[in-house]
Amino acid sequence: MPRPRQPGRHRRPEPVVAPENAPALVLAVPGTPSTTTRSVAEETLSIARSELPGLDARVGFLDGDDEEFPSIGAALTQAVEERATRQQPAGEVNGRGAPGAGGDEELPAVVIPLLAGPDAALMRRIRQEVLNSATGAEVTDVLGPHPLLAEAVHVRLSEAGLARADRARLFTVATAADGIILATIGGEEAVQAAGITGMLLAARLAVPVLATGLDEEGAVARTAEQLHGSGSQQLAVAPCLIGPEIADGLLQAAAREAGCSAAEPLGAYPAVGKLVASTFAAKIGLGQQQAQQGTPAR
Repeated sequence: MPRPRQPGRHRRPEPVVAPENAPALVLAVPGTPSTTTRSVAEETLSIARSELPGLDARVGFLDGDDEEFPSIGAALTQAVEERATRQQPAGEVNGRGAPGAGGDEELPAVVIPLLAGPDAALMRRIRQEVLNSATGAEVTDVLGPHPLLAEAVHVRLSEAGLARADRARLFTVATAADGIILATIGGEEAVQAAGITGMLLAARLAVPVLATGLDEEGAVARTAEQLHGSGSQQLAVAPCLIGPEIADGLLQAAAREAGCSAAEPLGAYPAVGKLVASTFAAKIGLGQQQAQQGTPAR
């Protein structure tokens, strides 16, 4: 039976919704455009919309150049033009949307990179695409490190039979790894960021976790040797990556070189969509607006 609705301060908070004049969200997808990467991006946005109803969101590809796979600039231009058209009846005449409460122009669009960790080269390209679009849109930071990413990596490992699904249950997996290689892309900064997620993952699994660069030749194999040297016998590669940013065959080749199994990339795991929604809300100050108003945004 459903629980009765509780009155007063114990009442469940009203769901957060995107304001009517909120900026558009463009999810910037790296890597070679394909139906697979588009599916991951669209499913991620579907989750984000369920977290933040009313969200105007679409996909832009860093290497897109046609109608099927629109570039970031094309997605931004379309989003801003549609937003301006919707606001025309209210007397708006500029391309950057309605004036804010303080008289400043509102942000027309927010670009969120579909990246679990920092990648200076990709971020530089994304920012340049946004600048070239001349839309006035702004780019957020990447999605990680974050505890939700550690949860997502754990789930992918359990799905591959490489980790227990729940440490609290007395359930064992014969193939569970006793050492995890947390693979990322983007250089030393990305490895350091993945290391933070790795510490959270190690606490969940109670096994050693070391972060390394998937795009650095021989790095996965060297990390495997390091884990073997510390006593781990059965290793697994776990990508702290969403998927589109990984070159075809790179993950499998690194796992073979290290002589271990590999879990799948995070893909459109629900935590990724939640992070997209929360990143967008933080960028537009949605939580602050609600706190000031005392009511949910409409």
